[in-house]
Amino acid sequence: MLRMGKNPNEEKSQTQPETDSYSTRSYSPYQSGETQTRPSTEAPATPKAQTESETIAREIKDGTLSGFVASGTVITGEASFKSLLRIDGRFSGRINSATGTLIVGSGGQVDANVEVSIATIHGVVNGDIVAGQRIELGRAGKLNGNIQTPSLQIEQGGIFEGSCKMVQQKAATDKSSKVERKDNVIDAGKLEAVKAEKPEDASNRKPAVAVGGAAS
Repeated sequence: MLRMGKNPNEEKSQTQPETDSYSTRSYSPYQSGETQTRPSTEAPATPKAQTESETIAREIKDGTLSGFVASGTVITGEASFKSLLRIDGRFSGRINSATGTLIVGSGGQVDANVEVSIATIHGVVNGDIVAGQRIELGRAGKLNGNIQTPSLQIEQGGIFEGSCKMVQQKAATDKSSKVERKDNVIDAGKLEAVKAEKPEDASNRKPAVAVGGAAS
């Protein structure tokens, strides 16, 4: 009679795989929504740092950036450049460029006299500035010194302490130099005319001596 009945162990063996398969399907990691949200939060942080470093490297290769003083760097001396110099650290001494542009970052500080074509200040500058084209002072910029430029732009919040002398652009100086050259040409012509009179006097004296010899 025991053989005729159902074995309880067989019922357990039939029910257990169904629960296991159900558990594996419900807790599969591919069906959870957390894996889709994590990469979206971490992705935008990395490209910003890469783009800043890449732009500086490209500017150096292309020749648009002549020099760069990074934050935390201190340099003392004289700097001469052609195209563009950016200072995010600290520089003291002298800066000179006839056609270049100086950019002082928000964390940069310059303790020097500056002679450039364009000066853009977002940090601190302690010294006199002579700019051939213009001076731009940002809203976070501070300028302590005397300036000389044909154009001055100060944003709201910028601090300027010193004297300002507005000068005309180079076109006026070029005209004055041309006028001086014309005057010099006229004076040179007068000198040549004076020199031309001397040989005429010498030629007049020679025939006078010859006539005196014939009379004797």
